[in-house]
Amino acid sequence: MTIETVSTNKAHGGVQGVYKHVSAATGTEMTFSVFVPDHAPDEKLPVLWYLSGLTCTHANVTEKGEYRAACAKHGIIFVAPDTSPRGDDVPDDEGYDFGKGAGFYVDATEEPWAKHFQMRSYIEKELPELVAANFAADMERQGITGHSMGGHGALTISLRNPGRFCSTSAFAPIVSPLNCPWGEKALTGYVGSDKAAWREYDACALIEDGARLPDLLVDQGLADNFFEEQLKTGLLEKAVGEAGMTATIRLQEGYDHSYYFISTFMAEHVAWHAERLKA
Repeated sequence: MTIETVSTNKAHGGVQGVYKHVSAATGTEMTFSVFVPDHAPDEKLPVLWYLSGLTCTHANVTEKGEYRAACAKHGIIFVAPDTSPRGDDVPDDEGYDFGKGAGFYVDATEEPWAKHFQMRSYIEKELPELVAANFAADMERQGITGHSMGGHGALTISLRNPGRFCSTSAFAPIVSPLNCPWGEKALTGYVGSDKAAWREYDACALIEDGARLPDLLVDQGLADNFFEEQLKTGLLEKAVGEAGMTATIRLQEGYDHSYYFISTFMAEHVAWHAERLKA
């Protein structure tokens, strides 16, 4: 449970910190960021997890996400992990969409990835225990969101853990890795060729198999160059419709896949989570 402080900065009355620790799940050093709003000494605050997309680290949303003012206003801790294990001994791939920076929030079973690429266990179990032990976090009030590959992570983690998260949202998520090139490459490499084993890492498949969320918010830019081939938001619309699941899926005209898009709607997502985290 030992963490090392990399940096801290005062922001919006709270503290934006970056921390690192040696992970038992990945067998590597992992870095993550946490924003803690100003609060009373004995006060516990709800937690919003943000999972980043391909090629990203904790730093992308920390520097570009524009979440701190909203989190300070609503009294929400914001946690941003890395997207994969790092280090000289960690295997990698020449492509940007596999290996370092592309952990896909799965527990790999295939070699050489299985030793370090245990991001599902890291995000679902190890890092929450670390956050609970070191910050003023009320782990009974957790929300989760993410972007692209991280949106896939947010949706699947929440769907696999019913009742754990009070709120779930996503920005331009990969909704069905079973049906897109990114997912096919990642899940074949990490989990193997048996597509039955992929279903627990596919939001649409999980919903088809009976998993449910009490509510869901998704924003997707219509100028996103990954929209049709990789993200396939229509498959999520179809899955939630057939399941009778409450969901707000907003298609935003003119917005792309970048942090210009994410930061535009971040405060709305934080406020949406805050309503559910404080209910």
